[in-house]
Amino acid sequence: MCSNGETRLGCPGFTQPEYKPTPVERGVSKSLFFPDEAINRHPRFSTLTRNIRHRRGEKVVINVPIYKDRNTPSPFVETFPEDDGEAARAALPDHIYMDAMDFGMGNCCLQVAFQACSINEARYLYDQLATFCPIVMSLSAASPFYRGFVSDNDCCWGVISASVDDRTQEERGLEPLKNNKFRINKSRYDSIDSYLSCCGEKYNDIELIIDEDINKQLLDAGIDKLLAQHIAHLFIRDPLSLFQEKIHVDDENESDHFENLQSTNWQTMRFKPPPPNSDIGWRVEFRPMEVQLTDFENSAYVVFIVLLTRVISSYKLDFLVPLSKVDKNMKVAQKRNAVQEGMFYFRKDVFKGCNQPTTAQNGVNSDCNDGEEFTLMSIDTIINGKEGVFQGLIPMLNSYLENMEVDVDTRCTILNYLKLIKKRASGELMTMAKWMREFVAKHPQYKQDSVITDKINYELLHKCDRIAKGEEKCPELIGEPVNGKMKPTQKMYCHMRTFA
Repeated sequence: MCSNGETRLGCPGFTQPEYKPTPVERGVSKSLFFPDEAINRHPRFSTLTRNIRHRRGEKVVINVPIYKDRNTPSPFVETFPEDDGEAARAALPDHIYMDAMDFGMGNCCLQVAFQACSINEARYLYDQLATFCPIVMSLSAASPFYRGFVSDNDCCWGVISASVDDRTQEERGLEPLKNNKFRINKSRYDSIDSYLSCCGEKYNDIELIIDEDINKQLLDAGIDKLLAQHIAHLFIRDPLSLFQEKIHVDDENESDHFENLQSTNWQTMRFKPPPPNSDIGWRVEFRPMEVQLTDFENSAYVVFIVLLTRVISSYKLDFLVPLSKVDKNMKVAQKRNAVQEGMFYFRKDVFKGCNQPTTAQNGVNSDCNDGEEFTLMSIDTIINGKEGVFQGLIPMLNSYLENMEVDVDTRCTILNYLKLIKKRASGELMTMAKWMREFVAKHPQYKQDSVITDKINYELLHKCDRIAKGEEKCPELIGEPVNGKMKPTQKMYCHMRTFA
């Protein structure tokens, strides 16, 4: 199921059998909407939910702007009969309010991890792919509905980010630091805060909060500046859960303690060092995509990213822009119909790449140039190109494929995948989010009031199920693809994940 499973999550009767929320302190979430019984039975998830709330000192606060339709109340303001006052303080006018981790981690995502040939290639790909996170997230948009309402966002990234934001009021800058060590600018689920390659250093223009003791320990051990500060940044967070049998492990031969912290720093990209005593190499993970309805669509997005890594590495391309611009792109990417209406900071000339040194020395590379000019572009321009502005990613990928020895069947499958991406970017095909919006807007029971009823929801999910099973065509969403299956390569693996 894709992200639209969120449609009426938290509405009365959304579970079967039905459970009512119990917003009491002794519970796990204390949610007004989400019963603890609906949380995944694995102890990790109830522990995360409880620990995030306890560490924060209050429930998480999620506010998503409501879509203002013709009959939507203005201002849109909800009342909560079971509220002890916390929701009244937290809920914003003209927003859909949610109060539990599961509203975020109950969404689904499509993540792709890549095996790099070396630590240098891993750092290079980590940086380059970070600039594509908002672009591809917007292209895969599939989350326009929350708690039975139509929102003004198309992506779930901000919802997930808020759902696991365990920062205290001190760490959020709302109170003077007294019990905590750091002011932290972002949730632990957010965009990256620093580039890792030498070429990215000059574009690290946002404040990076680090644990100075950890940073010094790493520098003294011979770790270069950029990698040391990346790890030291991870250590500003507390661990959120720990299994009893993993408390006492040999840190010289096992990485469980590090991975426990690393795995709860959920960012757009993840840099994955090899585990000790393993033949697993250096990997990077691309994390912002939303799950689609069909295997064909999911395969298309995965193959698009895989090919992009091969083109970037083969041609030594440079897509870097200042990280502050990437953060701005992330905000734009989540908005309604951003794939058609959003403008994104993007590099104009990507072929004057920055040469990679054999070994990074304190993050400095004298071969790096001064960077290239960037400008605001539409996703159509970025993906398909525009004469005099940008060549376009699809033409680059096609040029790369022409120089590769690819059999006819594989080439046909890949071209079908790229055609989907091309047409989503141009607007010829809808994103999942836009398709769902149009389904609701045309439903006879919809009253132009931003409310999704049980009947609308049921019929939407029934149609999604038929499309996913191949029982019903949906050319406005998928087009008319030639049947083909994804052919995994040794360079990548993908997985679809839900956290609820």
